[in-house]
Amino acid sequence: MVYLNYTNLDNETQERLVSVSKKDVEHKFGNDLKRYAEEYHIEYDKLLEEEALRNLYSYDYVFNV
Repeated sequence: MVYLNYTNLDNETQERLVSVSKKDVEHKFGNDLKRYAEEYHIEYDKLLEEEALRNLYSYDYVFNV
């Protein structure tokens, strides 16, 4: 679960969430993504960014008000 303060959803917090998600995706699927990017001539960093954003939807969020 990801705990967030409802009053602190600024760009810095959003960037931190994406960064955490990137690390998570890279840890889980790094080799598969690299292979896919190579096979289809896609920039790995761009693919990782897209998958990290998609991965954010799989998190459970708890908002503290």
